[in-house]
Amino acid sequence: MTAKRTLPARLDPRRPLVLDTRELGRRAGSMRSVRTTVPTPEGFIVELIGVPAGSDLRLDVRLESVMEGVLVSGTVETEVTGECGRCLDPFTDAVTVDIQELFVYPDSTTDTTTEDDEVSRLEQDLLDLEPVVRDAVVLALPMTPLCDLGCLGLCVNCGERLDELPDDHSHDVIDPRWAALAEKYADSSEQSRSTG
Repeated sequence: MTAKRTLPARLDPRRPLVLDTRELGRRAGSMRSVRTTVPTPEGFIVELIGVPAGSDLRLDVRLESVMEGVLVSGTVETEVTGECGRCLDPFTDAVTVDIQELFVYPDSTTDTTTEDDEVSRLEQDLLDLEPVVRDAVVLALPMTPLCDLGCLGLCVNCGERLDELPDDHSHDVIDPRWAALAEKYADSSEQSRSTG
C-alpha cells in the first residue's frame, strides 16, 4: 500500500510557465502546439553563468495527450550571461535545449505506483513547466564557461589577458628563496656600474 500523497500548493494559472491542458481532454492522440516567449523566473543560474531573471525564454513545445497523462516535448531558447572562467571578462551566449516530460493524470496507474518526486503531475488540468525547463537549461550551462574556445586566460604574473599580449611576453621569475640575494647583488652591480 502506498503512503498518502501530500497535495502541492495550488498552481497559479497566471504564472508564465503554467500551461492549461483542458482543451486536450483526456483523449489519447490530441495535440496542441505552444509557441510563446515568457520572462525567465529566478534561479536559472550556476556559479559563473546563468539566465538573467526576466529575460526572454522562448518556448516551442507540443502538448500530446497520452494514456497516462500529457507528454510535453520541444525546445527552449534563451540568452545567457556569464563570466569567462579563464579571463574573467563578461560575455553573452545563446542556449537551446530540448525538453521532454510526461505529466501524469491524478489517479492514473503511473500516479498511484510512483513516489512524489519520480514523475511530474497534472494539477486540475494545469502543468508547471518551470522545474522541467530550469533543470534542462541549468544542466546545459557549462561549469567553466568561456568567452571564446580559444581564450588563453590571464598571465599569472601581471594579470593581463594573454590574448592581448605579444607572443614573446614573459616575466623574470626568481625563486623566492633567492630573492633577497638577487636584490643584494643587483644593488651592488648597479653601484659598481655607476662608479666604473
